[in-house]
Amino acid sequence: MGNRNLPRATIPGRPGVSSNLTPSAAQRWNPELRAAASEDPEVATVSVLDPIGADMWGDGVTSKRIAAALRSIGDRDVVVNINSPGGDYFEGLAIYNLLREHKGKVTVRILGMAASAASVIAMAGDQVLIGRAAFLMIHNTWVAAAGDRHAFRDVADWLEPFDQAAAEVYAARTGQTVAQIAQQLDRETWIGGGAAVEQGFADGLLDSDVVETAQASADLSPMAAQKKLDLFLACGIRIPKSDRRDLVAAIKGGGTSGAAPANGTSGAAVAEWAQGALAKINSL
Repeated sequence: MGNRNLPRATIPGRPGVSSNLTPSAAQRWNPELRAAASEDPEVATVSVLDPIGADMWGDGVTSKRIAAALRSIGDRDVVVNINSPGGDYFEGLAIYNLLREHKGKVTVRILGMAASAASVIAMAGDQVLIGRAAFLMIHNTWVAAAGDRHAFRDVADWLEPFDQAAAEVYAARTGQTVAQIAQQLDRETWIGGGAAVEQGFADGLLDSDVVETAQASADLSPMAAQKKLDLFLACGIRIPKSDRRDLVAAIKGGGTSGAAPANGTSGAAVAEWAQGALAKINSL
């Protein structure tokens, strides 16, 4: 399916409303997954390997960053590698529009997870390929808002067109009806690689050698563990104590065993940061 056949998403803003990722996506996301090195250096790639939208540290995948990457690529074909738990839904719609309007062929490769806003981005591909063990997750727009009961009723009404727009995008890609998609959005639906192909969300499965992890062990690297802790702290997500301690141990450099970091010069500073993060996340 060509991306020219997909509907364009409209993105009106609203003060006092922010979009964020769901706890289930944050907890299941493995930031270690990435694309294996390309055999063809001429292939233009765009990476969507973090939460969608800028966070307080300036990280994350933004429409501004994707627009700059596409300007640099020009009219050439592009491969978009995705492993993201989602995030700012409105940024996700903006990135979807950018990819939908790109003049070259857009090939989307879902390496590990394309959840929430990232799943909308994935739909912009002319071709969508997904790992056999990867997942799509779709749900209604998830936001945080402040105000009295009248404000919340108003926000709920304001959100309906976004859910309708998402349903139309998924329906255009899959050939399902908007009503069928809406039912899946209502219950937050996780779709595995094989099912995504069967249901029309993807066109085929990725070869197994396309995806690799940043390290061979089952433990997260210190950088990946810090990324997950930052994500939990930013979203105020409660996670089990054992998982918290494992993440902090990994940040210290010793995996889940909690061994001391190999580099003694920076170990004290890393340990201090990790203990502070643990104290903060235990208070959630």
